[in-house]
Amino acid sequence: MATLLLSVMGAFAEFERALIKERQREGIALAKQRGPTGAADDPSATNKRRGCGQRADEGAPKTTLARELGISRETVYQYLRATP
Repeated sequence: MATLLLSVMGAFAEFERALIKERQREGIALAKQRGPTGAADDPSATNKRRGCGQRADEGAPKTTLARELGISRETVYQYLRATP
């Protein structure tokens, strides 16, 4: 009797796992259709990086840059480190 119960529970677990994997594949396919996201693909982020570097070179305070661009000071410093 215990073996039968374990077999039924195992079958349900396999079925649930198959459903999870199917939903995951559907979600990945939808995300690929929507295309890339994030700051690396955002043209406005590139403009922010350029403007931030130019303004910092002109002597603008980092806190002011962060406030005007709507980003954190650490992000300003990351932009400046990444600027060649």
